[in-house]
Amino acid sequence: MPDMVYDASKVLAVIPACNEQGRIGGVVAAVKGVLPSARILVVNDCSSDDTGKEAADAGAHVLSHPINLGYGAGLETGYLYALQHNYEVVVQMDGDGQHLPSEVPRILDPVLNGTADIVIGSRYLSPQNHYRTSFARKAGQRFFGMILFLFTRYRMTDPTSGFQCLNRKAFELFTRGQFPHDFPDADVLLMAHYAGFRVMEVPVAMQERSGGASMHDGLKPLYYIVKMILSITM
Repeated sequence: MPDMVYDASKVLAVIPACNEQGRIGGVVAAVKGVLPSARILVVNDCSSDDTGKEAADAGAHVLSHPINLGYGAGLETGYLYALQHNYEVVVQMDGDGQHLPSEVPRILDPVLNGTADIVIGSRYLSPQNHYRTSFARKAGQRFFGMILFLFTRYRMTDPTSGFQCLNRKAFELFTRGQFPHDFPDADVLLMAHYAGFRVMEVPVAMQERSGGASMHDGLKPLYYIVKMILSITM
Protein backbone atom coordinates (compact mmCIF):
# COMPACT_ATOMS: atom_id res chain seq x y z
CA MET A 1 0.00 0.00 0.00
CA PRO A 2 1.44 3.45 -0.88
CA ASP A 3 2.56 5.84 1.83
CA MET A 4 -0.21 7.99 3.27
CA VAL A 5 -0.16 11.74 2.98
CA TYR A 6 -1.54 13.23 6.18
CA ASP A 7 -1.05 16.12 8.55
CA ALA A 8 0.41 14.43 11.64
CA SER A 9 -0.73 17.30 13.86
CA LYS A 10 -4.35 16.41 13.02
CA VAL A 11 -4.27 12.61 13.58
CA LEU A 12 -4.51 10.98 17.00
CA ALA A 13 -4.25 7.23 17.60
CA VAL A 14 -6.33 6.21 20.64
CA ILE A 15 -5.66 2.88 22.34
CA PRO A 16 -7.75 1.97 25.40
CA ALA A 17 -5.90 -0.57 27.52
CA CYS A 18 -6.40 -2.49 30.75
CA ASN A 19 -3.79 -4.98 31.96
CA GLU A 20 -2.06 -5.27 28.59
CA GLN A 21 1.49 -5.46 29.94
CA GLY A 22 3.65 -7.48 27.55
CA ARG A 23 1.52 -6.46 24.58
CA ILE A 24 0.89 -2.72 24.67
CA GLY A 25 4.53 -1.75 24.08
CA GLY A 26 4.67 -3.72 20.86
CA VAL A 27 1.38 -2.25 19.69
CA VAL A 28 2.58 1.31 20.33
CA ALA A 29 5.89 0.67 18.56
CA ALA A 30 4.09 -0.81 15.55
CA VAL A 31 1.69 2.14 15.33
CA LYS A 32 4.65 4.53 15.44
CA GLY A 33 6.10 2.64 12.50
CA VAL A 34 2.94 3.32 10.46
CA LEU A 35 2.20 6.83 11.78
CA PRO A 36 5.68 8.03 12.73
CA SER A 37 4.72 11.65 13.38
CA ALA A 38 1.24 11.23 14.84
CA ARG A 39 0.55 11.30 18.59
CA ILE A 40 -0.37 7.98 20.18
CA LEU A 41 -2.63 8.18 23.24
CA VAL A 42 -2.96 5.14 25.48
CA VAL A 43 -5.87 5.41 27.92
CA ASN A 44 -4.84 3.21 30.83
CA ASP A 45 -8.08 2.05 32.47
CA CYS A 46 -6.76 1.51 36.02
CA SER A 47 -4.51 -1.41 35.12
CA SER A 48 -3.10 -3.46 37.99
CA ASP A 49 0.11 -4.13 36.05
CA ASP A 50 2.67 -1.94 34.27
CA THR A 51 0.56 -1.22 31.19
CA GLY A 52 0.93 2.55 31.59
CA LYS A 53 4.69 2.47 32.08
CA GLU A 54 5.23 0.09 29.18
CA ALA A 55 3.15 2.29 26.88
CA ALA A 56 5.01 5.43 27.94
CA ASP A 57 8.39 3.73 27.50
CA ALA A 58 7.35 2.80 23.95
CA GLY A 59 6.64 6.45 23.14
CA ALA A 60 2.91 6.87 23.84
CA HIS A 61 1.28 9.68 25.75
CA VAL A 62 -0.60 8.02 28.64
CA LEU A 63 -3.75 9.08 30.47
CA SER A 64 -4.73 6.89 33.42
CA HIS A 65 -8.18 6.44 34.95
CA PRO A 66 -8.04 6.29 38.78
CA ILE A 67 -10.75 3.60 38.75
CA ASN A 68 -11.77 1.07 36.10
CA LEU A 69 -14.43 2.75 33.97
CA GLY A 70 -14.76 0.35 31.04
CA TYR A 71 -13.72 0.14 27.40
CA GLY A 72 -16.21 2.72 26.15
CA ALA A 73 -15.12 5.20 28.80
CA GLY A 74 -11.55 4.73 27.60
CA LEU A 75 -12.59 5.66 24.08
CA GLU A 76 -14.56 8.66 25.29
CA THR A 77 -11.51 9.89 27.21
CA GLY A 78 -9.59 9.67 23.94
CA TYR A 79 -12.30 11.56 22.06
CA LEU A 80 -12.35 14.31 24.69
CA TYR A 81 -8.57 14.60 24.49
CA ALA A 82 -8.75 14.81 20.68
CA LEU A 83 -11.42 17.50 20.88
CA GLN A 84 -9.56 19.57 23.46
CA HIS A 85 -6.28 19.37 21.53
CA ASN A 86 -7.79 20.18 18.12
CA TYR A 87 -7.26 16.87 16.36
CA GLU A 88 -9.30 16.28 13.22
CA VAL A 89 -9.06 12.49 12.93
CA VAL A 90 -9.01 9.68 15.49
CA VAL A 91 -7.76 6.18 14.73
CA GLN A 92 -8.87 3.76 17.45
CA MET A 93 -7.64 0.25 18.08
CA ASP A 94 -7.27 -2.27 20.88
CA GLY A 95 -4.12 -2.74 22.90
CA ASP A 96 -4.07 -6.54 22.86
CA GLY A 97 -2.45 -6.99 19.45
CA GLN A 98 -5.59 -8.15 17.62
CA HIS A 99 -5.74 -5.04 15.43
CA LEU A 100 -2.75 -4.80 13.12
CA PRO A 101 -1.17 -1.34 12.81
CA SER A 102 -0.13 -2.26 9.27
CA GLU A 103 -3.85 -2.14 8.38
CA VAL A 104 -4.31 1.44 9.66
CA PRO A 105 -4.08 2.98 6.14
CA ARG A 106 -7.16 1.01 5.10
CA ILE A 107 -9.36 2.66 7.72
CA LEU A 108 -7.62 6.05 7.67
CA ASP A 109 -7.59 6.82 3.95
CA PRO A 110 -11.39 7.05 3.42
CA VAL A 111 -11.65 9.57 6.27
CA LEU A 112 -8.69 11.62 5.05
CA ASN A 113 -10.08 11.82 1.51
CA GLY A 114 -13.59 12.70 2.69
CA THR A 115 -15.30 9.51 1.54
CA ALA A 116 -16.63 8.62 5.01
CA ASP A 117 -17.06 10.07 8.49
CA ILE A 118 -16.60 6.71 10.25
CA VAL A 119 -14.71 3.73 8.84
CA ILE A 120 -14.91 0.29 10.43
CA GLY A 121 -12.31 -2.38 9.82
CA SER A 122 -14.12 -5.66 9.16
CA ARG A 123 -12.39 -8.99 9.76
CA TYR A 124 -15.10 -10.75 7.75
CA LEU A 125 -14.51 -8.90 4.50
CA SER A 126 -10.85 -9.86 4.28
CA PRO A 127 -9.76 -13.22 2.82
CA GLN A 128 -6.59 -12.95 4.93
CA ASN A 129 -8.43 -13.81 8.15
CA HIS A 130 -8.52 -17.51 8.96
CA TYR A 131 -9.03 -17.65 12.74
CA ARG A 132 -12.30 -18.95 14.15
CA THR A 133 -14.84 -16.81 15.98
CA SER A 134 -17.00 -18.57 18.57
CA PHE A 135 -20.47 -19.56 17.39
CA ALA A 136 -22.13 -17.42 20.05
CA ARG A 137 -20.16 -14.32 19.14
CA LYS A 138 -20.61 -14.81 15.40
CA ALA A 139 -24.36 -15.29 15.92
CA GLY A 140 -24.51 -12.11 17.99
CA GLN A 141 -22.64 -10.16 15.31
CA ARG A 142 -25.04 -11.38 12.63
CA PHE A 143 -28.06 -10.61 14.81
CA PHE A 144 -27.02 -7.03 15.46
CA GLY A 145 -25.92 -6.68 11.85
CA MET A 146 -29.47 -7.55 10.82
CA ILE A 147 -30.92 -5.06 13.29
CA LEU A 148 -28.67 -2.35 11.91
CA PHE A 149 -29.74 -3.23 8.38
CA LEU A 150 -33.41 -2.90 9.34
CA PHE A 151 -32.85 0.60 10.69
CA THR A 152 -30.12 1.93 8.41
CA ARG A 153 -29.91 -0.29 5.28
CA TYR A 154 -26.19 -0.65 6.02
CA ARG A 155 -25.01 -4.24 5.53
CA MET A 156 -22.57 -4.40 8.45
CA THR A 157 -20.54 -7.59 8.61
CA ASP A 158 -18.55 -6.68 11.75
CA PRO A 159 -20.59 -4.28 13.95
CA THR A 160 -18.56 -5.15 17.06
CA SER A 161 -15.19 -4.20 15.53
CA GLY A 162 -13.29 -1.66 17.61
CA PHE A 163 -10.80 -0.99 14.80
CA GLN A 164 -12.17 2.31 13.50
CA CYS A 165 -11.33 5.75 12.19
CA LEU A 166 -13.50 8.83 12.86
CA ASN A 167 -13.41 12.43 11.73
CA ARG A 168 -13.94 15.34 14.10
CA LYS A 169 -17.69 15.59 13.53
CA ALA A 170 -18.11 11.97 14.54
CA PHE A 171 -15.97 11.85 17.66
CA GLU A 172 -17.33 15.22 18.79
CA LEU A 173 -20.85 13.69 18.79
CA PHE A 174 -19.57 10.91 21.04
CA THR A 175 -18.39 13.38 23.72
CA ARG A 176 -21.88 14.72 24.45
CA GLY A 177 -22.78 12.30 27.22
CA GLN A 178 -24.61 9.53 25.34
CA PHE A 179 -21.58 7.32 24.60
CA PRO A 180 -21.78 3.94 26.43
CA HIS A 181 -19.07 3.31 29.00
CA ASP A 182 -18.84 -0.44 28.43
CA PHE A 183 -19.76 -1.86 24.99
CA PRO A 184 -19.93 0.80 22.24
CA ASP A 185 -21.03 -1.23 19.23
CA ALA A 186 -24.27 -1.42 17.23
CA ASP A 187 -26.00 1.26 19.31
CA VAL A 188 -23.22 3.74 18.52
CA LEU A 189 -23.45 2.98 14.81
CA LEU A 190 -27.19 3.59 15.00
CA MET A 191 -26.53 6.91 16.76
CA ALA A 192 -24.10 7.88 14.00
CA HIS A 193 -26.64 6.97 11.32
CA TYR A 194 -29.37 9.15 12.84
CA ALA A 195 -26.84 11.99 13.14
CA GLY A 196 -26.39 11.81 9.36
CA PHE A 197 -22.84 10.46 9.29
CA ARG A 198 -21.47 8.35 6.44
CA VAL A 199 -20.40 4.97 7.82
CA MET A 200 -18.52 2.40 5.77
CA GLU A 201 -16.70 -0.90 6.28
CA VAL A 202 -13.39 -1.87 4.73
CA PRO A 203 -11.67 -5.27 4.79
CA VAL A 204 -8.78 -5.60 7.24
CA ALA A 205 -6.62 -8.46 8.42
CA MET A 206 -6.73 -9.19 12.13
CA GLN A 207 -5.11 -11.77 14.35
CA GLU A 208 -6.26 -13.56 17.47
CA ARG A 209 -5.71 -11.97 20.84
CA SER A 210 -2.25 -12.66 22.19
CA GLY A 211 -3.52 -12.77 25.79
CA GLY A 212 -5.22 -10.70 28.44
CA ALA A 213 -8.84 -10.66 29.51
CA SER A 214 -11.55 -10.12 26.93
CA MET A 215 -14.55 -7.89 27.54
CA HIS A 216 -16.62 -10.80 26.18
CA ASP A 217 -15.46 -13.38 28.76
CA GLY A 218 -17.69 -15.19 31.26
CA LEU A 219 -21.28 -13.94 31.51
CA LYS A 220 -20.43 -10.70 29.74
CA PRO A 221 -21.83 -11.86 26.35
CA LEU A 222 -25.28 -12.35 27.95
CA TYR A 223 -25.09 -8.90 29.57
CA TYR A 224 -23.90 -7.48 26.25
CA ILE A 225 -26.88 -8.86 24.31
CA VAL A 226 -29.46 -7.63 26.83
CA LYS A 227 -27.81 -4.25 27.18
CA MET A 228 -27.43 -3.76 23.43
CA ILE A 229 -31.07 -4.63 22.74
CA LEU A 230 -32.21 -2.17 25.41
CA SER A 231 -29.85 0.50 24.14
CA ILE A 232 -30.98 0.12 20.52
CA THR A 233 -34.62 0.19 21.60
CA MET A 234 -34.09 3.37 23.59
